[in-house]
Amino acid sequence: MNENVIKTEYQDKEIWIVKTAHISRTSVQDVRETVAEVQPDAICIELDQNRYESLTSKDRWQNTDITTVIKEKKATLLLVNMILASFQRRMAKNLDTSSGGEMLAGIEEAKKANIPLINADRPINLTFRRIWNNLGLKEKTKLIYTIFSSLFDDDEISEEDLASLKEADALETALQDVGKEFPVVKRILIDERDAYLAQKIKTAPGKKIVAVVGAGHGQGIIRHMSEDVDLQQLEDTRKPKERPWLKWILPVAIVSMVAYTLYTNRDVGIGQLRSWWLWNGCLSALGTVLAFGHPLSVLTSFVLAPLTSLNPLLAVGWFSGLVEAKIRKPKVKDFEQLGEDTQSLKGFWKNKVTRVLLVVLFANLFSTIGTFVSGADIVWTFFHNLFH
Repeated sequence: MNENVIKTEYQDKEIWIVKTAHISRTSVQDVRETVAEVQPDAICIELDQNRYESLTSKDRWQNTDITTVIKEKKATLLLVNMILASFQRRMAKNLDTSSGGEMLAGIEEAKKANIPLINADRPINLTFRRIWNNLGLKEKTKLIYTIFSSLFDDDEISEEDLASLKEADALETALQDVGKEFPVVKRILIDERDAYLAQKIKTAPGKKIVAVVGAGHGQGIIRHMSEDVDLQQLEDTRKPKERPWLKWILPVAIVSMVAYTLYTNRDVGIGQLRSWWLWNGCLSALGTVLAFGHPLSVLTSFVLAPLTSLNPLLAVGWFSGLVEAKIRKPKVKDFEQLGEDTQSLKGFWKNKVTRVLLVVLFANLFSTIGTFVSGADIVWTFFHNLFH
């Protein structure tokens, strides 16, 4: 066994953890050699079911119904997945290799030996949702900017950086700086998944288990191996101390202030309504324009943002995105070109699939900014009118 393979024990099981870099050619060899030597009863891989299907299905994008994605409120998740996949493909290209080869090797070895294959990772949508729900508005905005700016940096990668990427998981290496600035991201993206992977690996069937994981998870999995991890708790996507009624405080407060001001001073109240409509509508429309949305998508954002901002169960981006998808319906070639188009920032705006997702994201984000700006204006006007 080489230094990239760790052997540990749990009760009566022997577990070999193969630490891999998701874009390293040597990692594929490590997986195959370990399986050949150990002859395991089961193989665990650091994938969930959706990522497994994405890796093994060549026509996965062609089968995507973009309108269903929006209706199921998964547009932002899909966009983030594409951004991260884009980063790994770019790193793999620089390293003259392929992304996910070591996971495919694990899958192939399990099929060849006719032994169970365990998708041991937490579903990526749950991971992202837990991260998102644990961030404030300022942190969310900053995180989106950080990811976009870092993943599409056109600077050439140095030989030293390439050497380090061969020894580690490229995606997790890219997110290290993000983790330093956002500790909650590291906790949920790395630490929680260490615990999740450990629990799934040690409960895999058989006496001898081979686990194929990213290099950054190896020691963390070992630390959690003796613990009894509650997977349901790690899959819980509710916000910390979530109280559903809190979502309605701002809308109710805004409506109450405007109603009272209209009753006591009609002209000032109309000014408050104008402020709410213009800030929400104009900023959401601006976000849609920045996403290169169709004029009707822009109009949809302008008209509906002031209304959806008063209902926590709705988001203007869903409607703008559906309009965009209806008018500029992505074609088969758009799905076929996703891999190439998402290699550049320009490609994200060029491709009709990612453009729809950007319309959803930007319309929502800018509408949220408009809500807080106009809300602050209404509050200031309310108290100014109340005491004068």
